[in-house]
Amino acid sequence: MLDTLKTDNGQLSAAQQDQYWRDGFLFPINVMAASEAQELRNELETIEDHWLDADLPLPLNTYKRVNSYVVIPMAAKLASDPRVLDIIEGLLGPNILVWSAEFFIKEPNTKSFVSMHQDLTYWGLDAVDGLVTAWIALSPATVASGCMDFVRASHKNPILPHADTHSEDNLLSRGQEVAVDIAPEDKTAIELHPGQMSLHHGLTIHGSGPNVSDDRRIGFVIRYLKPEIAQQVADKDYAMLVRGADHIGNFIHLAPPKANFAPETLYLYEEIRKAQAAALMKGSKDTKGLYE
Repeated sequence: MLDTLKTDNGQLSAAQQDQYWRDGFLFPINVMAASEAQELRNELETIEDHWLDADLPLPLNTYKRVNSYVVIPMAAKLASDPRVLDIIEGLLGPNILVWSAEFFIKEPNTKSFVSMHQDLTYWGLDAVDGLVTAWIALSPATVASGCMDFVRASHKNPILPHADTHSEDNLLSRGQEVAVDIAPEDKTAIELHPGQMSLHHGLTIHGSGPNVSDDRRIGFVIRYLKPEIAQQVADKDYAMLVRGADHIGNFIHLAPPKANFAPETLYLYEEIRKAQAAALMKGSKDTKGLYE
């Protein structure tokens, strides 16, 4: 595991920005102490305990895995954390939207994996360089626990052909996999301590293996956008303004939730899920819906 990158008073240096644009990813960046990451994990697991058997419209795992920031205040707060936004601003500028934010969890000793893919393949966004994904570790992300693998400089490719596998153990919506051969030596393992973060470009090829460790691998994933980005496939799309201003209006703005799974946020959640599914599942033969 690499030593934490030393930021410039909490912001990316010019050299670090250049490294991100050269490689298509950057890690590891320290955003909080391991003890704070543990507190967030504890809060998440308390929410899981309290709401697992609640009469929610959708399974609890769906709310955690897709747009959790719409219905869980803790997720919205973490996605809006100034320490994270200070880093993102160095890549996207002063005006920042959250397009999605969710918990990506692999249970211990399970077969779940993520096939090698490019994020922008099915999102319907014209983002190119206007989107950055931040991945914050709330538990150790190691090779054994199924950390991400990135392919250096692969973001310099356009969107490559992908095949939908719909594999039962694949955590992606369509089981999408980039239709190119990737040698093991071309992969960089993105190992992170709790409280550390990685960043990657929307075209960077990446994936992750199963968690063969004895602990959960818990990551919090946030997709940040410039307001200039537009949805090209769905009729409408939603985002949360977390810094600066949006004078363009390509997205319907939403406010952070005030309570876990409040009725008004559950209704909004379903509206967003339907809208984004129009892009994410377009052309798919899968009938189970978005992360059902």
